[in-house]
Amino acid sequence: MTAPFSIPSPDYAWQVWELNLFGWVIPIHTYALWILLGIVLAVVITGRRLTKRGAEPGIVLDIALWAVPLGIIGARLYHVFTHPDDYFYPGANILNPFQPGAIWNIWEGGNAIFGSLIGGAVGVLIGCRFTGLRFWSFADALAPGLLVAQAVGRIGNWFNHELFGAPTDLPWGLEIESSNPAWPAGLESGTLFHPTFLYELLWNLAGAALLVFVLERRFAMRWGKAFGFYLIWYGLGRSFFEAIRVDPSEMFLGIRVNVWAAWAAVVLGIVLILVQRRRHPGLEPSVYVPGREWAGPDAALDSDDIESDSDSLDAAVEGENAGDASAATSTSRATSD
Repeated sequence: MTAPFSIPSPDYAWQVWELNLFGWVIPIHTYALWILLGIVLAVVITGRRLTKRGAEPGIVLDIALWAVPLGIIGARLYHVFTHPDDYFYPGANILNPFQPGAIWNIWEGGNAIFGSLIGGAVGVLIGCRFTGLRFWSFADALAPGLLVAQAVGRIGNWFNHELFGAPTDLPWGLEIESSNPAWPAGLESGTLFHPTFLYELLWNLAGAALLVFVLERRFAMRWGKAFGFYLIWYGLGRSFFEAIRVDPSEMFLGIRVNVWAAWAAVVLGIVLILVQRRRHPGLEPSVYVPGREWAGPDAALDSDDIESDSDSLDAAVEGENAGDASAATSTSRATSD
C-alpha cells in the first residue's frame, strides 16, 4: 500500500553505531542518543526557568544527579514488572547482566515513561531536600521541559521501528516491514500504520507551548499547578495513543495497563490543581524553602524578606520625619524667644 505522504522507517543500519575505543567496541544505540538529548533539553529548560524565578544558576544539576539515574531505574523496573511473562519464567536469566534477558539489561530495550516519572519524582524529592528548593517549584519549572524531552525521546521509537499504531489508510501512514516482530498477523505486506511516535511528539510540543506561552501568562501556575497541567495533558494524549498501538501489552479488565496509568495521571493532575488552588490562591512562592534561600546577589527575595525590608524602610522614613519635626520645633522656639 502506498500513500502520498507516507513516512518511511529509518534503515536498520541507523539503529546502532559502533565506537572502537582502543580495540574495545562499544555499541551506541540511536534510541539512547535521542533519550539523552531529551534529558539535556529538559535540564537546560528547567535550569533557565528556575534561574528566572530566583534560584541559584546551575542548581538544576544538583537535582538532576538524583532524578536522572532514579528515573532510568524506575523506567526499567516499571517495564519489567508490567511485562512479567517476558522476564519471569522457568530457566529465565533474571539477574546476570552478562547474559541476555536480565532485568538490568536496559540496552536490550524496555523502558516506560510512567516508571521514569515515579523514579524521577523520588530523585527530585531527594535533590530538593539537599538543595533547599521547594519540590513543587521545581516540578512547575520542569513541566514544559519534561514534555519537550518526551517529544524528542519518541524519535528514538521511530528509529527502532516500534510502538506504532493500528493500520491506517491516511496519507501519512508509517511504513513498517512485514518481518517486524510486532507485525499483526493476517495483514498483507505494505500495510501502513498510525505513526504514534509522531502524534505524541506533536501533542507534547503543543502542550509545552500552551503552558509557557498561554497559561503561565494568564494564570498563576505555581504550587504544582503547572505540573498538574502536565499530568492532565500528557495523560489525555497518552491514553489515546496507547489505545491504538498494536504492540503486545499487559491487560487489566480488557484495557492496556498504560491506559490505566494515563487515566491515573489525569485524575492526579486534576486533584493536584484543585487542592493547590484552594490552598494557595494566586500566590507565587519563593523557589526556596524558608530559611534556606540562596544568598547570591541576584537571588529573588522571599515575601518575608520584602516585608521586613519594607518595615525597615518605613521605620527609617518615620525616624527621619521625626527628626525634621524636632528640628523645626526647636527653630520655632528659638525664634519666639
